[in-house]
Amino acid sequence: MERGTMSLSSLRCAAVAAAIAIPLAACSSGAGTTPDAPLSITVASDASGTPGMQGHAMSGMPGMTSMPTTTGAPSAPAPTGPAVNIENFAFNPPTLTVPAGTTVTWTNKDEEPHNVVSEDGAFRSPGMDAQGTFSYQFTKAGTYKYVCGIHPFMKATVVVQ
Repeated sequence: MERGTMSLSSLRCAAVAAAIAIPLAACSSGAGTTPDAPLSITVASDASGTPGMQGHAMSGMPGMTSMPTTTGAPSAPAPTGPAVNIENFAFNPPTLTVPAGTTVTWTNKDEEPHNVVSEDGAFRSPGMDAQGTFSYQFTKAGTYKYVCGIHPFMKATVVVQ
């Protein structure tokens, strides 16, 4: 390469460095620094050594690793106990029988908000948007009838033995 010329790659790197350095220098208060002192930045990194970019592949960049790819929409963790799905403006199953001490999780599979309200006041969920969940532990035996407080025609029952 001739003296005084730069490759396209070098020009890109210089442009990126300038784009970062100029705004940072403008933010400096100047207190305790000399005008010609180099600006340094420390960034905490994750285990891969890549701040905020864990796993994204960037060839030629040290410390960059490949991020596993996933497909589909993000989802909430699957309930570990019995589950009631709220879908098509109904609770499914409409009757659930569980032993005392069981935690039941409701998941809103509709696009409309729903909630879960027991008729005896034992539990009440906040409004749940799509894919929202609510869990309640049934500690005492009994029959717990509940409705969607937003759509009271939606009714179901949990029987605790």
